[in-house]
Amino acid sequence: MKSKSIVFALALSGVSALVQVQAQDVAAGQSKSAMCIGCHGIKGYQASFPEVHRVPRISGQGAKYIVASLNAYKKGDRRHPTMRAIAASLNEQDMLDLAAFYEQHKPSSVKRVADVPELQPSAEVAQLLTKGACASCHGVNYSKPIDGGYPKLAGQYSDYLYVSLKAYKEQNHALLGRNNAIMVAQVQQYTLKELRAMANYLGSLPTELYTVPQSKFRWGSAADR
Repeated sequence: MKSKSIVFALALSGVSALVQVQAQDVAAGQSKSAMCIGCHGIKGYQASFPEVHRVPRISGQGAKYIVASLNAYKKGDRRHPTMRAIAASLNEQDMLDLAAFYEQHKPSSVKRVADVPELQPSAEVAQLLTKGACASCHGVNYSKPIDGGYPKLAGQYSDYLYVSLKAYKEQNHALLGRNNAIMVAQVQQYTLKELRAMANYLGSLPTELYTVPQSKFRWGSAADR
């Protein structure tokens, strides 16, 4: 009987440890974000690889998607050298904490994006978006994905969106490209001109994504929408 009690206690302790690892800690995420703010905490900061583009707004992005992205960099499914190096230094708990922090890291006054886009696309862009069934995953307003593992797209920097979409066309390069079966198949049906047109439209929409400057980088307004 005693041995059964010990086994049960050990089982409970394992469950408790698992729950602890899975718990998201916003405060811990804020302290761990020091490695992120040098790019994502500076309004309009630009990366130069594989081409010049603004780094994405991640404040307000879904936590599940942030974790999925970091894991993709860590596994090599996304091959950006800087992000791969950073992701490789993170364990599961780090990713969960950072994701929890950035999901709620928003300006004090936040307006929810309307269910239907306030700005309608041109006939050409509408056809492109329909062709890829983009709304079926990212939501009709492109800010309410059907699953937390998918990103909010509305209002994301258009140059970043374009570079990201192009990355799914590159499968045979050690330092750039992205692997995702669904997105690879989707992107192959578009020309670069068409990808840019879609990125420009999505980037022009009202957004729930932000760059919230950290205190050491506060050069202007409190937030960049």
